[in-house]
Amino acid sequence: MVFIGMDHGTTGISFCILSDEGDVVEVFKIGREESKQGLVSAAEEITKRVDLEDINLMAITYAMGDGINQILPTSKVKDRGILSISGAGKVTGGGTSVFSELEELNINSVMIPGLHKNSESLDKLFRAAYSHQASPEKVSISYNAVKETGWSNFIVADISSNSVDILIEDGKIKGAIDACLGAMGIVHGPLDLEMIRKIDENNASANDCFSHAGAIKIAGIDGKVANMKDQLLENYRNGDEKAKLAIDTLVMTVAMEIAGLDVVCKNDIEGIVLTGSVGSATEPFNFEEEINKYFKNKYPLKVISKESGAIGAAQIAMDVYNGEKEILGIKVNI
Repeated sequence: MVFIGMDHGTTGISFCILSDEGDVVEVFKIGREESKQGLVSAAEEITKRVDLEDINLMAITYAMGDGINQILPTSKVKDRGILSISGAGKVTGGGTSVFSELEELNINSVMIPGLHKNSESLDKLFRAAYSHQASPEKVSISYNAVKETGWSNFIVADISSNSVDILIEDGKIKGAIDACLGAMGIVHGPLDLEMIRKIDENNASANDCFSHAGAIKIAGIDGKVANMKDQLLENYRNGDEKAKLAIDTLVMTVAMEIAGLDVVCKNDIEGIVLTGSVGSATEPFNFEEEINKYFKNKYPLKVISKESGAIGAAQIAMDVYNGEKEILGIKVNI
């Protein structure tokens, strides 16, 4: 018997297969564009690896997750747990097609909520300040971080196409800073005055600006999300000055955001967890070393798998199946 976790990421949809004993059996990824074009099938990829009857429970993350605030059976969730398909982030349709395939498989599953103004688990100040703080996979990433470290008071820095930092206090998620609010990722980032002017003058949409506000803006790179990241890293390897400036700026903004979350934590921070394709990177730069230049060994740093979203979702599925009634302060209602 196994558990499955699904991470609805920016460049692709990842799945983790977890054994009854809690060991990772396999993690695999389906590209968004490939899924949309019908070149790969999530259903086929799952069924060729496990017998559907052997799946105890699957935990799913999808889009913003702002339509729910509890962990719920997928069958009881309306509109796939989202308020709107419009908004921040590039829409390709790949994640939608995967979700449709999973519905047809009729696997026993639950959906993980995002973090937003209706999330009763969050600190009221974060809820008052921000309508949206993080999508559902940040919950599963944080859960995997707890499992990996055993910490109760720490910050998770998930750095990849976008950057989201999450504050866990007394074993519960207190709040988070979304990509459109704070630190840069490779692709996404906060909207500054220049971009607001472009929007007001109808020269660009807010979503288009958000999808070009990350490190790629500094490096002068455009194109498909996955290609832009690869191009930036290649340019960095080749000694391109704009690429180096872009990465250095990204690291600085992440360090600023982490420091801000530390300030509002009432307890002493036990450490910082780094994850995501950039946060866990050791080549062509070592992210842990680069960000520690700002921290000066103030915090213990722990790097976990860049697949922590899928792994954490599978771990949530296992613990929910075994009777857990709360995950990081989020109620389980099944």
